Amino acid sequence: MGNTDKLMNQIFELKFTSKSLQRQARKCEKEERSEKLKVKKAIEKGNMDGARIYAENAIRKRSEQMNYLRLSSRLDAVVARLDTQAKMATITKSMTNIVKSLESSLTTGNLQKMSETMDSFEKQFVNMEVQAEFMDNAMAGSTSLSTPEGEVNSLMQQVADDYGLEVSVGLPQPAGHAIPTKTEEKVEEDDLTRRLAELKARG
Repeated sequence: MGNTDKLMNQIFELKFTSKSLQRQARKCEKEERSEKLKVKKAIEKGNMDGARIYAENAIRKRSEQMNYLRLSSRLDAVVARLDTQAKMATITKSMTNIVKSLESSLTTGNLQKMSETMDSFEKQFVNMEVQAEFMDNAMAGSTSLSTPEGEVNSLMQQVADDYGLEVSVGLPQPAGHAIPTKTEEKVEEDDLTRRLAELKARG
């Protein structure tokens, strides 16, 4: 009895910790949005160095958010396993009563009572198996979160595009004012990434 209670307390504590991690993830998400707004304001003022710093902060907050979510997901997976273990412990405890009931039914020849006891017992296991399978599938989906990789320049450009700001991100842009096609946009994005890598290499 004591061990089962202790296990249930541990499960409660882990669930509480998981919720705390999710709250931290939401906080990081808000802070990321705040940093993106600062990027917008800095770009509007032509302050590219400031915009770059805020973009770095936004990317860092996004990374923190994903880390919190990943930890929370891993905790949820552990909780699911412990939950199943706790249910198994409860079923194990009730086995003694079931065995006694079966022995009593066998002695009196009450096959109907034996059948009802076995139906009840098997139903508990079926419910547990279904729940365990559901949790396994849910955890397989939630643990596949990937950390996003974003460059500072592309985030600054994204913010500028989102707010319709006509700004280069401090790097030379192709001449002309023709509306770029999807292919040209992709080439331009790759070019920005390549130039940023070169700048970093020099630094």
